[in-house]
Formats: sequence, structure tokens, C-alpha cells
Amino acid sequence: MAKKSKSIAAKASAKRSVGAKKASKKPLKPAKLVRVAPGELLTLLDLVRYAVSRFSEAKIVFAHGTTDPLAEAAFLVCEALHLHPDQFEMFATARVTSHEAGRILDLIAQRVETRKPAAYLVNKIYMRGLPFYVDERVIVPRSFIGELLDSHFSGQGEDEGGSLIDDPGSVERVLDLCTGSGCLAILASQKFYNASVDAVDLSKGALAVAARNVSDYGLEDRVSLYQGDLFEAVSDARYDLIITNPPYVDEEGMAGLPRECRHEPAMAFDGGPDGLDIVRRILNEAGRHLTPDGGLLCEIGRGRELLDDAFPQLPLLWLDTEDSEGEVFWVPAEALQ
Repeated sequence: MAKKSKSIAAKASAKRSVGAKKASKKPLKPAKLVRVAPGELLTLLDLVRYAVSRFSEAKIVFAHGTTDPLAEAAFLVCEALHLHPDQFEMFATARVTSHEAGRILDLIAQRVETRKPAAYLVNKIYMRGLPFYVDERVIVPRSFIGELLDSHFSGQGEDEGGSLIDDPGSVERVLDLCTGSGCLAILASQKFYNASVDAVDLSKGALAVAARNVSDYGLEDRVSLYQGDLFEAVSDARYDLIITNPPYVDEEGMAGLPRECRHEPAMAFDGGPDGLDIVRRILNEAGRHLTPDGGLLCEIGRGRELLDDAFPQLPLLWLDTEDSEGEVFWVPAEALQ
């Protein structure tokens, strides 16, 4: 199936998995932003063009919800003006006030000078078009699982690859391991409208962020948060579906993380020497926490070959998304029990 084209706005709210890009060997010189006189940049497009030039000049790395300088610039401009990314094209030629322009230019300067992910600068990220609060206590969400919940769990067989469940309404219990900001747990609660969702994380700070997002969506009665080490937090509970985007960056990747990623919690990336330490634990323990007709949906980045070699007995079904190939797998409960 041909990929859908994306507008600037769509790119601005798209997610992207982190790549194990190597940091530059040469220290980066502090960027010197061009001074902008009042009235020189008038419209949203003017400010986006300026931001793209500065980001490209400073060799900014994009791996936190946007994939290129244009999408990142549109995202920051919209957030400064309290616009949803989907509204960018509607207001692209609108003029901004001097106060608004100052706010946007300040964000552009912070992005270049601090190398902080844009999501941290505005405390927001979008997944599947929905806004979520984020700060430095959590990794910036960019999981492919949100897209897969829509494409492979609708109960409608005409979807590419078919649906992995017959009826979303039949899912009564969902577990989200390594929940971070809680965005996947919230998306799961919306997809599986009859389900209660348990969300687990080892980080107390991450759970505080997740609690804020759960409250923002009024889901306190359906999404429960637990602090603990994977399945230890939920004792012997069983689930119809387990979803997880665990740490999976290997030792070499950790050493080469770009500066942007170093602002995020290291524990959210570090998957051990080959990146699969936590994934192995999940696979070895998940069978005891799944109902007979359940299954595990797990994102592991680019470790497919290693995982296939480590678990040759498992019928791992590798799922593709619009922006990924073979970075998420599905395995039914019967294969794990």
C-alpha cells in the first residue's frame, strides 16, 4: 500500500523512534543566532523559514516527534501561538504580533543553544494527533505502537495485515510496561473502550508525569499506575493484551547518543550490551501474565535479527508502520505459555 503524503502539520505531530546515531567527534561550537529586527519576520511562514535556516546551520538532530527541520519549526511556531499542528496551514500567512514573534524567536534560540528536544521546551508532544504533557522526567514519546493499535487492533480484517483481535470491545485488561509519560496507556484505553489499563514504570518521576496525563484525559477510573520492576508491580495479574516500548538501545548506541537524547533519562534508553536485556525478561515472563487468547506487542527498534536468533522457537510476527519496518513484534500468548 502506498504511503500517505504528509503535510507540514502532519509531520509536526508524527512520532519517530530514536536511532542510535553516533555523536560528532568534534565539539560543537555555540551557535550564534542572527539578530532579528522588529518587523523583519511578519508571518508564521517567515518564522518557520527562519527557524529552518537556523536549525540546519546548527546541525540540529531530530528524533523526538519530528523528523526534519521544517516539521520541527512548524511544531514550535504552532505551540508558541497555541495552535494545533493541524492548524498551521490555515494560518501560515497570518501575521504575528511582536510579542508572539519574540516568544517564537526565544524558543528557536533555546533549541539551538541548549540542544533540548523541542517537546521539553514547550512541555508537549503529540501522538496520534492527541497532546500529552512531557518534561525531563520522561523520554519524549515516539513509539510506533500508537499507530499499530489503530491499524492492527480494530477487529476489521480489511486492514493491511489483518486485525490481530476479533473485537476491541472484548479486551478487558491491558498492561503497559515501561509506560513513561503514560501516552500508550491512554491511547490503549481509547482503543479498547471496555478495558481497564494498568501502567507500570520503575521511575517515580515518570509516573508523576503519567498521572498528570491520565488526569488531563479524565481516565483515573480506567488507567491505574504502578511503580515497580516490570511484572513485579502487578503480582500475578493476567491481561488480554500487554504492550511495551522498553529500553532497547545497545551499548554502542548509548555511547553515541546525540546531545538531544542526552537530555532524556538514560534508563529509558539503556537496554544493556546488545539492547535486549529487558526485552528478554519480558518475553520470559509475559506468558504467566497473559490470558489464553491474549498477546504481547513489543517495540525493540533495530534488534530484529538478534531477537530472532535468541528466540528461534517463537513465532514472532513483525509489524510495519508508515515509518518503520520490523521494529515491533507481536507474539500470541499460546507461544509464551
